[in-house]
Amino acid sequence: MKFINYLESIAGISIYPLMSLILFAVIFTAVLIKTYSTDQKTIDEHKNLPIQ
Repeated sequence: MKFINYLESIAGISIYPLMSLILFAVIFTAVLIKTYSTDQKTIDEHKNLPIQ
């Protein structure tokens, strides 16, 4: 018996791929918003941390 046959026998398993896609999209959007809303001074401070 193949692995996919085991997954098909589980009731309600089809929601997990959808939930993981939604979770990824939410986290990706949050990171993008955080990245673009950060001011240039903070970016310069973080950029120079390894040099200090």
